Amino acid sequence: MIYFDNAATGGFKPRAVTDAADTIIRYLSANPGRSGHRLSLTGAETVYGCRELIADTFSASPDRVIFTKNCTEALNLAIFGSLKVGGHVVTTTFEHNSVLRPLFTLKNKGLITLDVASPSIGQSLLDAVKEKINKDTYLIACTAVSNVTGETLPLQEIGNLCAERGLCFLVDGAQGGGHIELDMKKLGITYLALAGHKGLYGIMGSGVLIIEDGADLEPLILGGTGSESFNLSQPRCYPERLESGTLNLPAIAALSEGVRFVKNNRENFANHLLSATSLLIDGLSKIPYITCYSSPNRSGIVAFEIDGIPSAEAADVLNSKYDVAVRGGFHCAPKTHEYLKTNVHGLIRVSLAVQNSSREINYFLKSVLEMVKQIKSL
Repeated sequence: MIYFDNAATGGFKPRAVTDAADTIIRYLSANPGRSGHRLSLTGAETVYGCRELIADTFSASPDRVIFTKNCTEALNLAIFGSLKVGGHVVTTTFEHNSVLRPLFTLKNKGLITLDVASPSIGQSLLDAVKEKINKDTYLIACTAVSNVTGETLPLQEIGNLCAERGLCFLVDGAQGGGHIELDMKKLGITYLALAGHKGLYGIMGSGVLIIEDGADLEPLILGGTGSESFNLSQPRCYPERLESGTLNLPAIAALSEGVRFVKNNRENFANHLLSATSLLIDGLSKIPYITCYSSPNRSGIVAFEIDGIPSAEAADVLNSKYDVAVRGGFHCAPKTHEYLKTNVHGLIRVSLAVQNSSREINYFLKSVLEMVKQIKSL
């Protein structure tokens, strides 16, 4: 099968990533931070080494790197942990439900007021966000890259705005992590959530929340941390404050190797994906009845529709007849589809990894052309 669904989860894993997970499962079953014996200490060193690598990659402090099971958990931790009852939050129309659902839950419970910034024709997203800020605003939540179209949002401008207004800035880096530079200090990011199993080449079960120095969050889960055992309140120190229970050591070891793999190659990978998405978009533009909603981008995402055809049906045909994996539907991003006016049939999303070849892209384009001819009886 040709795998073009890397925005859901990365299909290619470097050998070092799978070897790291396998080694931990086979030979290092001890719980890091819970005992003083050699195996436990080795596990703790593995965890801390990954914290250091992630901190260096995203310009943060190692003790502010919090491991979660996925990016959704990291986003929930930031949103609920930073809650200011009676306060106001601004988010954007380009967000995933991992941001929207927690925020709308808080709004519907009357705990916050919420505005979704949606640019009008000719208006920038930055100006749309500015319009929504009021005296009670304490948080702006924004994705780094749209998981529908691959568009990179103006993080620097929004980060500068947050710094000027004294606001916290939460960035959903699920699709941006590993593809674009996410320097927390340069961009003024307070909380950065990452998915380990996508552009960072880790395995499922790995997510990260990085918190800037000086910021604080209330924990969502309380329990054992391996420290301050006689303290019946959650420890104040990081990362233990936000990491209760046993960590996913195999996933963390694999993530460490994935981040190292990307860190050494990110610019080359990004340029490759820029060329690959250009090739794909150019090819789609030559097929009748197709509208493309993406521009060439470094995250490898291209979304398109076939006039009048439900995207899920088209994706099923590509899977069953042509052995190509793409994603149809609404991509857990309802506001984006409302904004694009694709909320009836959705979009077909192709998401590439650097390992995907031009030969695969050309085969895909031929398959789409053949499918369109059959559907439209050309």
